[in-house]
Amino acid sequence: MSLYDIALSRLDGQPATLGEHRDRALLIVNVASQCKLTSQYAGLQQLHERFAPRGLSVLGFPCNQFLDREPGTPEEISAFVTATFGVTFPLYEKLNVNDPDRHPLYTRLVAQPDTDGQAGDVEWNFEKFVVAPGGVPVARFRCTAAPDDAVLLAALEAHLPG
Repeated sequence: MSLYDIALSRLDGQPATLGEHRDRALLIVNVASQCKLTSQYAGLQQLHERFAPRGLSVLGFPCNQFLDREPGTPEEISAFVTATFGVTFPLYEKLNVNDPDRHPLYTRLVAQPDTDGQAGDVEWNFEKFVVAPGGVPVARFRCTAAPDDAVLLAALEAHLPG
């Protein structure tokens, strides 16, 4: 099964797949509204505005697995990120990124090693995965890599279509 075929739901509950982003580079991020890193939403929105016209889709996946930092309902999450950070990039269903109930999307993503060569569990909120057009994960950045990190930006630039 392709990454594009994995069943998802948008934050509003509508069924979705990543297939709607086929032929685009993806930046997939597990996000949280009550985390010390929540301010990264602003940088993710800036990436969306800067690179979406060039073929990047920034995609947020709320996760409540790390000290209950995303306890809100879909409506609360949407209202918060829109009012606080002006988020316009797509947000999807709240999901689990680690075992035992890891979502199939993250089962595929966590096989990608980070910049230190380490694969496996997501360590915290705002971990970032770069997926090349065609649906192949190509880079992983731990939560400490800000959205404007030079190495992250280089990975995105290298995988933008065209």
